[in-house]
Amino acid sequence: MNPVVLAALWIGWCAMHSILIDTAFTSVVKARLPGLVRYYRLLYNGLSLVTFLPLMGFTHRVGGTVIFGWEGWVGVSIRILCLASAILLFWNGAKRYNFKSFLGINQLRAGETQVLLSTTQDFLPTGVFNITRHPWYLGSLLSIWTIFSEYPRPLFVASFILSVYLVVGTLLEERKIVNEYGHSYRRYQQQVSMLFPWKWLINRLKW
Repeated sequence: MNPVVLAALWIGWCAMHSILIDTAFTSVVKARLPGLVRYYRLLYNGLSLVTFLPLMGFTHRVGGTVIFGWEGWVGVSIRILCLASAILLFWNGAKRYNFKSFLGINQLRAGETQVLLSTTQDFLPTGVFNITRHPWYLGSLLSIWTIFSEYPRPLFVASFILSVYLVVGTLLEERKIVNEYGHSYRRYQQQVSMLFPWKWLINRLKW
């Protein structure tokens, strides 16, 4: 398949995923289809999944020249370490995030299209949140590049686009949180890195 066409398909998926969860779009849903509000997050997640899985499966089956692969004991060791780190990031991040709101279960009762996952206004640098401000986004990035052992050209293109999308999504999420919580989150930003834990590593090296 033409890489440009494949890239367009993935960019289209990312655009759909962003538009449907954007506050401007969800505000229209609230105003015009109030009866749909409580089901929106659940439907959104379902649509994202049923469109993502076939596209990922198709991309993987296309094949092509391998651009990158985890080869040798060093590469395999790094891959296993990254996968383990991703699992820990998801697991520990779930301790503060409201997973039922993320799935859309709480909204069935509350009737809200909640996007922000944090359940507290106290942004304390504790646990995994002392390492990175967005453990699920970082875990997703690590997963994208370590689930598969080899990356043919189509899969490499898809992974690159998804990585850019996650970084952009993180920046947009940061802007939303700052607008909502202001100084308390800005203070947290100064203490903890957004994704890769540079500040945490620097503090450890100082010891």
